[in-house]
Amino acid sequence: MARGDQPMLSQDRPSSENSDRNVEEEDALLTGQQTSRPRKYGWPFWREVGIFAWAMIATVLVIVIAVLYHHQQTSHVERGGGWKNGKPSGKRNLIFMVSDGMGPTSLSLTRSFNQVNGGLPFGKVLVLDKHHIGSSRTRSTSSLITDSAAGATAFACGHKSYNGAIAVLPDHSPCGTILEAAKKKGYMTGLVVTTRITDATPACFAAHVNQRGEEDRIAEQLVGDHPLGQVVDLMLGGGRCHFLPNGTIGSCRQDEKNVVDLAKKNGFNYVDSRKDFDGLNFGSAVKLPLLGLFAAGDIPYEIDRKSVGDVYPSLEEMARTALGALSDATRDSEYGFFLMIEGSRIDHAGHGNDPVAQVHEVLAYDKAFTSVLDFIDKDDVEGVLVGTSDHETGGLAVARQLHATYPEYRWYPEMLVNATHSASYLAHQLRDYLLDHEKSTKDDQAVFIRETLLEKGLGVYDVTDEEVDRLLDDSDPLPASYIFSDIISRRAQVGWSTHGHSAADVNIYASNPKHAPSLIGNHENTEVGEFMRDYLDVDLEAISKQLVDQGVILTKTHAWMGEPVADERTLAQADHYHGDFKRNLECGHAH
Repeated sequence: MARGDQPMLSQDRPSSENSDRNVEEEDALLTGQQTSRPRKYGWPFWREVGIFAWAMIATVLVIVIAVLYHHQQTSHVERGGGWKNGKPSGKRNLIFMVSDGMGPTSLSLTRSFNQVNGGLPFGKVLVLDKHHIGSSRTRSTSSLITDSAAGATAFACGHKSYNGAIAVLPDHSPCGTILEAAKKKGYMTGLVVTTRITDATPACFAAHVNQRGEEDRIAEQLVGDHPLGQVVDLMLGGGRCHFLPNGTIGSCRQDEKNVVDLAKKNGFNYVDSRKDFDGLNFGSAVKLPLLGLFAAGDIPYEIDRKSVGDVYPSLEEMARTALGALSDATRDSEYGFFLMIEGSRIDHAGHGNDPVAQVHEVLAYDKAFTSVLDFIDKDDVEGVLVGTSDHETGGLAVARQLHATYPEYRWYPEMLVNATHSASYLAHQLRDYLLDHEKSTKDDQAVFIRETLLEKGLGVYDVTDEEVDRLLDDSDPLPASYIFSDIISRRAQVGWSTHGHSAADVNIYASNPKHAPSLIGNHENTEVGEFMRDYLDVDLEAISKQLVDQGVILTKTHAWMGEPVADERTLAQADHYHGDFKRNLECGHAH
């Protein structure tokens, strides 16, 4: 029979092979043992199948990762309608953060402290470090060393001005601000600070006075007694005393105006306690416009705030509340919002030369910065965060030469770890103790200083008799807070060159350098203002003209910007040497 004619059930093998196989299978049935018949698919086959399966899985994973990466890279474009000419083409938000008084060395100080305190490797940096894109030059028109007023005016108006100017130019004309222009265009606006809401930085975005000391007048303008009417939708911070009439508890006003009542009359909702703040539910329960004043003056330093119970909201909590409130309020709007957030008291720690307060203030700012980044990342609306400082304060150095001999290259962040309070807090504790124990002996006073203030408060256990005597000596020209700061600074080997500001360049930060390309590198502080103007696509010059025109009308009834500066000094006069060293020696100011 030909091969092609074989029956369908015929085995395609020799008959002898079939016979042997049948015998083997019969034996297996009788003995219960398996046959040695080779498997149809052996190990080589299954190995190939495994390799193929793993290849398929790996291919799928690569495709999934590529899709996710592409989605992450293009998510900003999808939600914002794309970027054109360095800004979103659609709805957008801008969060501007100011780290008042924070210079580059503040970051070095805080980074090392954080690593030592948390047992972290030296490669563990702050969130701010990962978003550093450039630096800013800070001079004003009247000095190479700016103050906060001139610095914030540069941000708010995009113009340089003199020290002390609140959104006012050297010719004393008001300059339109980024916040006012944003409000005029349809954006919602907000200010969040840890100092007084009437202080220089927040004031420069929504008020106009010739001298920063006019905080009573600033308070009135913030709540709508302003040429443009109400321009701020949300304010959170301290400074309640400037809103209460003279003669009432907690007031520091020079007149009897009740600015809280004025705010309510202008439609503001008012909150002034921690309970009220918690009721805002991180913004979801906010009704705008909102005025929140949680301290008579400044909100306490972060290190002190945490130890006095649940009394004051933190910078991060206020930032999250403002972001939530403004986001909800603009959900159905064509425009987003502009929000200025200031870590205000970094500056105060620098003025006090207090490294303990400084590191905790910078960490609090870093935490708030992180919360803004999280918001931008999750929000449906395109947004950018830009941050910088108005100036550096204290001339801070993470090095100090204590003796005439050549110094060792050392500084000791661990000396700051055990401190529980700021130098300012401890100075108030000392003052209160001495007032309450007027008849106590000097020895008792010394024990209180050593055990309660220095050991428990600063974590210093090797205090000298001379240091204790300085704190008890009424004739010492330095306030007690400066002495406490010096005690801890010397042991940590932290140096300070001034209790004022310095001319150091300061850092610029951004949520994404691709979204703030014009701020990469070194820039004048006015360029930060110009970036914000261009990003929001607003017209500051038109606002300036409107302020001047409306101001002429207001000036007929009162000097709405306060008294002009009588003797404005130019930069040429201010920054030439005039024998200041000898004059300071005669006045006892050479320190």
